[in-house]
This record gives sequence, C-alpha cells and structure tokens, in this order.
Amino acid sequence: MTEAHSQALSAKLAKNRLYQDCFKYMQSDSLALPTIPDVSVKIRRAINEPNANSNKIARVVQIDPSITARLVKISNSPLYRGRRKIESCPEALTRLGLKAAQDIITAFALKAVFNAKSPVIRRKMQELWAHSSYVAAISAVFAHKTPGFDPDRAMLAGLIHDIGVVPILAYADRQPEILANPTDLAEAVRELRSPIGVQIVRKWDFPSDFEDVIIHAENWHRDSGETASYSDIVMISQLHSFIGKIDIKQMPKLDELPAYKKLAKGNLDADLSINILDQAKDEIEHIRQMLT
Repeated sequence: MTEAHSQALSAKLAKNRLYQDCFKYMQSDSLALPTIPDVSVKIRRAINEPNANSNKIARVVQIDPSITARLVKISNSPLYRGRRKIESCPEALTRLGLKAAQDIITAFALKAVFNAKSPVIRRKMQELWAHSSYVAAISAVFAHKTPGFDPDRAMLAGLIHDIGVVPILAYADRQPEILANPTDLAEAVRELRSPIGVQIVRKWDFPSDFEDVIIHAENWHRDSGETASYSDIVMISQLHSFIGKIDIKQMPKLDELPAYKKLAKGNLDADLSINILDQAKDEIEHIRQMLT
C-alpha cells in the first residue's frame, strides 16, 4: 500500500463511526464479544473429567435433543460412516471419539451466536452464517480426503474464520443509526474482522492455530512453510465457496497458490480439488444441512 493510499484510507476510516467505535472498544478490551454456547462449555468440562466416557458424556449431550439428533446423523454420514448404522448418542460418541465430538457439538451450537434483532442486521447475520457454514462443509470434505487432518476440526475452523464480523454486526444492531453509509460496514469488517476474531478465539480458549485461520483466511498467496495447515484448508475452501458467485477473473488461480500446492502434495487429487463442488456436492450439502 502506497503512502497516499494509506492516508486516503485513514481519512475514510476517521469518518466511519462504526469503525471508530468498534476499534476503540476493541483496543480497550470492552467490545461485547459473543459467548460460547453453554452446551459446548458443559461438553468440554465433561470430556476433560478424569473418568469421562461415552455414556457419561451422552447424558450431558442429551439435554439438547436437536444436537443429539445431529450428532447421530453425522456419525452415519460419509465422513464417519462405519459398517453398521448408529442409533444412539453413546454409540455416536464412541464412533466419533470424544475430542471430535466436542468440536462437532461446538460447531452445531455456534449458530445461536449469529443472531440480531433488527431485520437488516439479522439478514446480514444469516448471510454470514450461510457463508461460514458453506466454507465449513467444504473444509470438512477437504480434510476428510487429505491425510493428516481431522474433518471435525476443519469444519469448526471453517465455521469460525469470519467470527470477528459478529461483534461488528452486533454493535450495529444496537446502534441502527450508525449505518447511514452502506460502505461503513464493509470498511469496518475489512479492517477489524481479524483482530476481533483473534480476541474471540482466545476468549473461547480455542486452539492457537485457529488464530492463523482467522488472520489468513483471505491471504491467498501466503506460504506458511512445507507443511499444510488448517488455515490452508480453510483458505482454499473459501475460494471454492466463491465459485459461481464472484467473477473468476477476480479470483487467484488455485493451482498457483502455495496452500493448494501443499494440499495437492499431500495426495489430494487435483481433479477432485478443482471439481469438489460437483464431485462432493451431496457430502457438502449433508454437512450444511446438519449445521443449519
């Protein structure tokens, strides 16, 4: 960015009250951040107990029938399906593993965070959730087909890659007059989604590499080294999510990106990657439905 461009951007942001307010509250650590859903906290606490087992965890999970049903459903999905059909919560937890189940349950519960009162902001929250859940579904499929990655963790990583936008929308929801200029929201999101997102995953005590997922979700040409990471999977998945929605000329070429080359080197089939939306569309749609 040239100095002139930087000065012009600073001048624009100085007039953007939404940006200024959110930046000020973020800097003072007083911006209202979303709270991780209660069911996720209870599951994490139960799983970390010394004598944790599937039956004990199931009793906690079954407090929420909706999450129980979706947990059983995903244990029978192509991502995890075994020789026999799973029909109970303890069986689902045994097949998935307790750590994987924790990530999956957190993903299921996160939709409650994407909510607002005003129709305009509620619609934007719904659009954000639709995008995030689509990226999450593609990330899970990529991880399933790439050695060394867990689909459940990739799904959760994809789901939170834009979590930093939620407090910005929530603030605008409480201050409707602040959105007089439609470009103000886009500018605030562009500048603040990463630092606010990092604050959230630290507050939620998520794995430290999820910070990289948030920071580098759109850093297309980033090369983080020889080993592929969850941030690489989420970034490539996000590019796939734009197919058919954004002019292809505005998108970088997949096979030229360092992240793509690392994933392909890990035996991800090149044709599958390019055509994943067609070849794995049923699998992706299955995960999206469970998330929504």
